[in-house]
Amino acid sequence: MTVFTRRAIKDILENPFLNGVTIITISLSVLIVSAFGLFMLNAQDMFNTWKKGIRIMVYLMPETTADQRLDTHRRLEAISGIQHIHYISKDQALKLMKQRMPRQASLFDNLSENPLPDAFEITLNGESSSPEKIEFLAQRIEGLPSVAQVEYGQQWIERFANFFNLFKLAGFGMGAMFFMATVFIAANTIRLVLYSRREEIQIMRLVGATDRFIKIPYYLEGLIQGLCGGLIGLIILYAAFSAIGSHFQQSLSAEMVSIRFFPLQICAFIIGGGMATGLLGSFFSLKQFMRV
Repeated sequence: MTVFTRRAIKDILENPFLNGVTIITISLSVLIVSAFGLFMLNAQDMFNTWKKGIRIMVYLMPETTADQRLDTHRRLEAISGIQHIHYISKDQALKLMKQRMPRQASLFDNLSENPLPDAFEITLNGESSSPEKIEFLAQRIEGLPSVAQVEYGQQWIERFANFFNLFKLAGFGMGAMFFMATVFIAANTIRLVLYSRREEIQIMRLVGATDRFIKIPYYLEGLIQGLCGGLIGLIILYAAFSAIGSHFQQSLSAEMVSIRFFPLQICAFIIGGGMATGLLGSFFSLKQFMRV
């Protein structure tokens, strides 16, 4: 295997332009697809964090008595998926509104009575934070006695979830497209190297070299190209992440959201994907060339 590796490295060094084009193509593909994946990873983390902070507001009917309110509270406690229940009286709600709208204080001066209803603010546990489960809980709560209305920003959650799924689907499509394009370029590069060495390969065949002996160095060449391209793309992405990520982290610190780079397992998978791209390029070019 050492002999094959030396031959592969020798071929790469003797054809620096062609192999350099392949390595750059692989690195650019890895960079673009990985950048998209890194964005999706952090967007998913942010979405999960925001879902944990989702509150369901349960507004009670205007004429709800204290006993009815306590009964509703007990019924809410019996529903699985609810982590915490906080009662907000209409007086507390009006006070909070005045604090949050200090510039519109004149609007509250002319009120003859408090128009706000009593309400329960409900916090969900992590297992009930998916849009489907939130919708199911909201419908169940809305059917309770004395409950007038339930709000939880369902339109925002549904739109973001749909957008996120569409974005994820586009990412898979883009990744597949770049993968096929990179394999095609790698295959053509290896094919050009093979044609430049066709006389040498013919001589090796005449002296009894097997196809396996001829192919292995080029397979290794594709693996080395993919390894170099994957490493270069990942290093560039990490450098950009380190330079830009700190600015985003400062703006997101108030929201208790942090951004992160790929874990080592995903980094290894990305480099392995680059190596697989180079290997497939070598495989397809050798498959066609060896038939000649």
